[in-house]
Amino acid sequence: MAAPTTELLCYRGITASPTLSKTLSLLSSPFQIPKSLSSPIPRAPPLSLHTCLPSLPRFLSRLSTKDFNISITDDQEEDGEEEEEEEVGELVDESDGGDDLLTVDADDLEEDARYVVQEFSSTLSSQLRIEDEKDDQEKVSRKQRRQKSTVKSIPDHLLPRVAIVGRPNVGKSALFNRLVSGNNAIVVDEPGVTRDRLYGRSFWGDHEFMVVDTGGVLTVSKCQASVMEELAISTTIGMDGIPLASREAAVARMPSMIEKQATAAVEESSVIIFLVDGKAGLTAADEEISDWLRKNYSDKYIILAVNKCESPRKGIMQASEFWSLGFSPLPISAISGTGTGELLDLVCSGLKNIEDPEDFAEQEDYVPAIAIVGRPNVGKSSILNALVGEDRTIVSPVSGTTRDAIDIEFIGPDGQKFRLIDTAGIRRRAVVASSGSMTEALSVNRAFRAIRRSDVVALVIEALACITEQDCKIAERIEREGKGCLIVVNKWDTIPNKNQQTATYYEQDVREKLRVLGWAPIVYSTAIAGQSVDKIIIAASTVEKERSRRLSTSVVNQVVQEALAFKSPPRTRGGKRGRIYYCTQAAIRPPTFVFFVNDAKLFPETYRRYMEKQLRSDAGFLGTPIRLLWSNRRKTEKEEGRAATRTQANLVPRDRKLELAT
Repeated sequence: MAAPTTELLCYRGITASPTLSKTLSLLSSPFQIPKSLSSPIPRAPPLSLHTCLPSLPRFLSRLSTKDFNISITDDQEEDGEEEEEEEVGELVDESDGGDDLLTVDADDLEEDARYVVQEFSSTLSSQLRIEDEKDDQEKVSRKQRRQKSTVKSIPDHLLPRVAIVGRPNVGKSALFNRLVSGNNAIVVDEPGVTRDRLYGRSFWGDHEFMVVDTGGVLTVSKCQASVMEELAISTTIGMDGIPLASREAAVARMPSMIEKQATAAVEESSVIIFLVDGKAGLTAADEEISDWLRKNYSDKYIILAVNKCESPRKGIMQASEFWSLGFSPLPISAISGTGTGELLDLVCSGLKNIEDPEDFAEQEDYVPAIAIVGRPNVGKSSILNALVGEDRTIVSPVSGTTRDAIDIEFIGPDGQKFRLIDTAGIRRRAVVASSGSMTEALSVNRAFRAIRRSDVVALVIEALACITEQDCKIAERIEREGKGCLIVVNKWDTIPNKNQQTATYYEQDVREKLRVLGWAPIVYSTAIAGQSVDKIIIAASTVEKERSRRLSTSVVNQVVQEALAFKSPPRTRGGKRGRIYYCTQAAIRPPTFVFFVNDAKLFPETYRRYMEKQLRSDAGFLGTPIRLLWSNRRKTEKEEGRAATRTQANLVPRDRKLELAT
């Protein structure tokens, strides 16, 4: 019998390819079946074209597509079995339709994506949890939370201020933490810890006010050596490379700069809490401070609080010797809270009510925070002062000048509100541990907390020092925290012989050493002269907008589909290849994308970096990290039933399949 022709097969609705035509030519022998199709059937009658042709389309539909390249018309597709899943690496969504493609439920996958993001966030938070530090919300009592819900939100700059002043080491920072119900200020049993002004909101009854913590006020009667010893200011640690004359001059200016910050806090406050030490008793410094307050600030409401009076009985006796200062003493304990209620009653009695609080606009739900971090002596405080236009923080070549994390409200050129956070210099952990300074350890801890509660981080590096190992570690921490970032190259004026190519070569060096922040923009500035500091806020605003941007699911899937078309996931040694079924952006700040795949283990790290690179090149996201979470897609009931049917079909003997085909 002659071999079947293409025209004859088209009569039955089959489009034959050259491979199929060559295979069907073997059917000319009535006593043989190609071994590539099936095993010979024992005791079977000779097959002829007239007997096998009517069921040939159904028989061929059961064959593997690796052996044949066939396309069945619509009439034959209804009778045939369902085809295999789509080609490996093909992106599937609900718009594909058809029984031959794997359909997905977008609503279920969106819900799964949110669950995956929450799980990842909780895991990451547990990994990055800072020891011995708790959230401020844990410190807030239920009563104060109820008060916060009833008090009208008023901008910080319109709230009345209450300053805490006194000589060093009387417990001002401990009282500040007690009043603001947090752990904002560093409390160490050594003098001179607080240097800058530290602000915090406080609530008592229907009153809301700002509490200002200040550094210890020193007296002019003390000699310079005793002042240095009392404040524990070092002239050697962290000041390598600074001339001796400049070093001594900077140290000599430190007490006056601390007093200047305290004076500024007193002048802007309507109530002053003059804090003294009940255990140490009355000192000459207390008398001089009281004289200074009476002569210069008699128009303000001054409260004399005697701290460290834990026992109510002994507290009255301890406070009795302070009547000579000319104020009515009030015994309190900042650690245990004894007498702080009476103190707050006195504070509120001296505050003026804010007129027409209904006229104030509601406080914005979201105000982006910009943390300024880096190694010591790179110019962080200088950048902050240049941005706000005043000497808000102390600037000195003395290493470790800034200790607390200083929060400042700032309004950008476009009217957008920001919260600037100045932090202490971050040195290597081994160096901090070897120094044995508890104050520095807590300062570094506060800096890491500032990174966590910020939205955008300005990583400041020194132009001449370029990138160091510590800068790389800080950059890794920023990326792990998922914060937006911009790199600020400060002291750009110190680079000699600059030309048009200097910035280009410098940027190449920074990108090469800080690969983890390859997506961060770079800004060159000279903060001490106020040059290009406005570009920092402009870049930070752009980064925050990119960090808060959300892409629609259709756009995300289109980008991923183009990436798959350009480069498919690699195959394993066993021949398996990953499939991406669906992708969606499940969160912002930072942008987080969830990929639902057949097996997350089939996507190596190189391919995941490739997908992140494609998302950045097609969708942007300048200055913000991108989270790519890969999750195994759960099978639906319909797919599980289909898989069970296929399993049962594979259990049918091959002889039985051929009988069904004939």
